Amino acid sequence: MTRTVFMGTPEFAVASLDALVAASTEIVGVFTRPDRPAGRGQRLDQSPVKRYAEDHGLPVFQPDSFRSPAELSRLRELCPGLIVVAAYGVILPPPVLDLPPFGCINVHGSLLPRHRGASPIAAAILAGDREAGVTIMKMDAGVDTGPTLASAALPVLAGDTTGSLTDRLAVLGADLLVQTLSPWLRGELEATPQGDDGATFAPRIAKEDGRIDWHEPAAVIERRVRAYQPWPAAFTTWDGQLLKVIGARVDARRPLEIDPSPSPTPDGLGVGTVVAGPRGTAAVVTGDGLLWLETVQLQGRKTTPIRAFLAGARGFIGAHLGQSGRRASGLSRA
Repeated sequence: MTRTVFMGTPEFAVASLDALVAASTEIVGVFTRPDRPAGRGQRLDQSPVKRYAEDHGLPVFQPDSFRSPAELSRLRELCPGLIVVAAYGVILPPPVLDLPPFGCINVHGSLLPRHRGASPIAAAILAGDREAGVTIMKMDAGVDTGPTLASAALPVLAGDTTGSLTDRLAVLGADLLVQTLSPWLRGELEATPQGDDGATFAPRIAKEDGRIDWHEPAAVIERRVRAYQPWPAAFTTWDGQLLKVIGARVDARRPLEIDPSPSPTPDGLGVGTVVAGPRGTAAVVTGDGLLWLETVQLQGRKTTPIRAFLAGARGFIGAHLGQSGRRASGLSRA
């Protein structure tokens, strides 16, 4: 049996670790990111992988990096024949990559070489990809550039968020990992070098990336809403307050189908203007088309369906989102 070290941090990685445990893999150590302060109380938050490992009696290690000789020595003492990595979040230097005889095998959440990098699942939604997937690859010194062992795809559904797509890809990746490791360890599988044709890069997402630019087309903003859910969430401002757009849609409604009373049609209105729709709905004028709001969250309040939000949000119809304190001329709600 091959001595295996697992490295991972978020919920996506837990599925792969669980699959290895279910397959009776000899896991001699689990490496995950150090505990981080979180929440208003800044209490130390354990990663999902750490919680799973401790629940299953697996030894846990939490180095900040592998730059120190002491951390490299501790890893060497585990004598791993294989290192499995899934969304670890720590760079592995050449001494780590070269340590296990069977290499460092990564479960990456995209169909490589498309969406190399830290945020491949969000990138697939942002790009409007019709399918997403996972790739099992042998890591090298580049960023997700190593040779591949296997890949599998699934469709991106119309309502998929990064959260929902991550859940499905985690299961797909865990199954593919277990299917791939046995022939790899038996020497029956060859790694295929990646080409650079079609390669794209998905950088780490920052909180500010969620800020909505209403000059973009409605279809693009709708993808951003889904891609940045659950974090950092797509957001704008209304009357000086942060407003998160949790759910939104784009449809084929023409401007003339907007309820003409109490709001006029959005023809000629500035981007970011909120207009009333029929039956307690609301849309925002974008650089191309209307974005229909479905669920929003005002700063410090709970997530709310738009109909309920409108009932208590005086002055929302006619407001210019993203511009504190300004309203569109001639727009008001009775």
